[in-house]
Amino acid sequence: MDPIFSPPLHRQRHQFVIDFVKRRKPQKVLDLGCSECSLLKLLKFHREIELLVGMDIDGAKLKKRMHGLAPMLTDYLQPSDRQLRIELYQGSVTQRDARLRGFDLVTSIELIEHLTLPDVQRFSDVVFGYMTPGAVIVSTPNCEFNPLFPGNVGFRHHDHKFEWSRAEFESWALGVCLDYGYEVEFTGVGQPPPDQHQSIGFCSQIGVFHRLGGKGNNNNNVLFCEEAEDVLSYTLLYSKNYPSLHDNNILSRVLVMEVLSGADKLRRRWAEEEETGKRETGRWDYGSDPPRNADGEEEEEEEERHLEMEEKQRAMRILVQRQEVEDRKLFWKDGQGQQESCKVNRCVHIPLVVLWSRYPKVRALAGSIGNLRQHLMDHPDVTLSQDGLAVLLNNQEQEEEEEEEEHDDLDDSGYARGSVEPEEDWDADA
Repeated sequence: MDPIFSPPLHRQRHQFVIDFVKRRKPQKVLDLGCSECSLLKLLKFHREIELLVGMDIDGAKLKKRMHGLAPMLTDYLQPSDRQLRIELYQGSVTQRDARLRGFDLVTSIELIEHLTLPDVQRFSDVVFGYMTPGAVIVSTPNCEFNPLFPGNVGFRHHDHKFEWSRAEFESWALGVCLDYGYEVEFTGVGQPPPDQHQSIGFCSQIGVFHRLGGKGNNNNNVLFCEEAEDVLSYTLLYSKNYPSLHDNNILSRVLVMEVLSGADKLRRRWAEEEETGKRETGRWDYGSDPPRNADGEEEEEEEERHLEMEEKQRAMRILVQRQEVEDRKLFWKDGQGQQESCKVNRCVHIPLVVLWSRYPKVRALAGSIGNLRQHLMDHPDVTLSQDGLAVLLNNQEQEEEEEEEEHDDLDDSGYARGSVEPEEDWDADA
C-alpha cells in the first residue's frame, strides 16, 4: 500500500501523533501495540515528554528493538535540562496494569483490527474505563477504501479480524464516549482521489478522544479504580532514565567542566596578552612620539592598537589576578566532605565572579554564585582559594619555563651529560 502514498501511510500516521504532541504537549505518553518501537523512537526527541512507555504482546520483538531507545553518546556528553524516562512492557491490551493509569496521551495505531470483537470490548474497558487517559488516538483501516488497492481481496492483512467502515467505527467510538465520559472527533490520513473523498473517506480512519472528567456513565471506571492499586499484570522489559541536569551528580559534573574550561581560557588569554604586551612595548616607548612612516604620517592605527592592548591588559589584571603563593596551604573539601590540603607554589587566581559574569552557561547551570561555590567546594577536581571565592589553576607556562631553566642549569654543570668515569683498558696494562 505504501508506494501509493507520499509520504508512506505509516509515516503519515506517525506524523499525525507527532503533530498532536506538538500542539497539546503531553508529559506522559503510552503507545499500545508499539511493535518495533518506530513511533517511540520519534517521540523521544520531543522535550515536553517526561515519561514515554510502549506496550506490546510480542516480548521477543520488544527485546530485539528496545536498545534503539537507549540514550546516544551526545545525551551523555551534553545532558539536557529535561527529564525523560522510557519503559517497555510485555502485555495484552485486554488486561489491566496499575502502572499504565493516568497518562496524558494513549495511542493505538492500527491495533484494534487485530483483536476479536469481544476483545475490542475488553480493550475499551481497559483503555477508557481503567487507564482513564486525558486523550486517546485510535487509528484503524477504513474498509471502504479497499477497492482502490489493485488486486486487493478481503482484508489488508492476514491477521486482521475485521475492518470497519466509517459508520461502524463511528458507532463504536460514540458508544465509548457514552460509556466512559469522552468526546471524539473523526479524521484520518491517506487521501483518496479528490472526486471520491465524500464517498470513500481516508485510507486510515482516526478517532481522537478527549476525556470529559465527570461527564458520562463511569460505572465501569469506578469499579476499576477500586482495584487499580493491586493490578500488575504486565512484564517490565526495559527501563531507562536519560541523563538529565535534574540529577545533581550530572549537574555538578557538567558545571565543573564548564568552570574549568572557562577558567583555563581566561588563564591562557591573560598569558597570551601579557606576552604580546611585552613584545609590543619593547618596540617603542609609549611616552615618546610614535614612529613615522616614509611619508612622515603618524602610524595612528598601530598606536590605537597598542593603546587598546594596554587597556585590555589593565582589564585582565583586574579580572584575573595572578598570584604567587610560596609554601602556602590551601584547603578545600573533597567529595566525601573530608579536609584536604596541598602546597601550590605558583598559580593563577580566577575569581568566581569573573566566571559568573563571563559565561552564561555557568550562570544557567548554577543559578547563583552561592550554588556555584557549593558545587565547586564539593568536587575533588577543583581547587579553591582559602576564602572560597576563586578557582586556582597551575601556571603551566611558568612551570615549563622553570623546567627549561633547570635543564639549562644541569647542562652548564655537566650533570646532564653524566659523570661516568671512562673504563680502564686492561689489555693496555697487559
